[in-house]
Amino acid sequence: MGLSQTHAASNDATPIVVLETTYGKITLKLYPETVRHRDNFLKLVNQGFYNGVLFHRVIANFMIQAGDPKSKTAAANATLGAGDVGYTIPAEFVYPQYYHKRGALAAAREGDKRNPLKVSSGCQFYIVQGRVFAAEELQEMEKTNYLKLTEKLYQEAASAKQAQFNKLKIENNPAKLDALRDSLLNEVRNMIIKNPTYKFAEQQRKDYTTIGGTPHLDGNYTVFGEVIEGLDVVEKISKAQTTPNNRPVENIIVIKAEVVKETVNSKQ
Repeated sequence: MGLSQTHAASNDATPIVVLETTYGKITLKLYPETVRHRDNFLKLVNQGFYNGVLFHRVIANFMIQAGDPKSKTAAANATLGAGDVGYTIPAEFVYPQYYHKRGALAAAREGDKRNPLKVSSGCQFYIVQGRVFAAEELQEMEKTNYLKLTEKLYQEAASAKQAQFNKLKIENNPAKLDALRDSLLNEVRNMIIKNPTYKFAEQQRKDYTTIGGTPHLDGNYTVFGEVIEGLDVVEKISKAQTTPNNRPVENIIVIKAEVVKETVNSKQ
């Protein structure tokens, strides 16, 4: 997927985009570090792609999603969410700097089974509404994250030692097998202690326990911007009455998407 110079921003630019919706305006700041997502979003906005799309998936205390091109002409009872632009964008996780706090702008994507590389949709996005979490809930998430990370790293380490495992199994040497497993597990635990990615950073913890968000999505979906004005509009949209498939009963339209500042320096 190539982006023309006409639509690409400079590397340190944090553009501002306004979504004018039937419920009011939402102003977004795009992050410079997620350059592919930023430039793709700018390209589509400048082309008028988002003008007329619906917020087709709305879940209270979670998020509001838009960007399906099929939603522009969809019948009232149509199931939406499968529309795309024919390409995907490689994941750009800038974590823990950017995460799913309330107001975060992130790229939608297909699930892990069909999409193990977590590549993003070329057009669909969501804005986090989320909820406030208790400190104890975050602690439980960290425990779960620790166990998942331990299992993942152990499987990778064991795979690299598969020949040694097979040799010990053939030799029928359970003592050495157990010693090898314990050794790998200790290595993994030391790796995690030195790089505790399973833990929430201080600012994350503060945001999730005050303004809220969706922490379980962190590190799995690319966050490429945030709402700087119009969180009340996001809140209003999130509370709209929906059908069983989470589509709002009353169409909520992006009337117009417009880039209002394209080359704002990221340090400002």
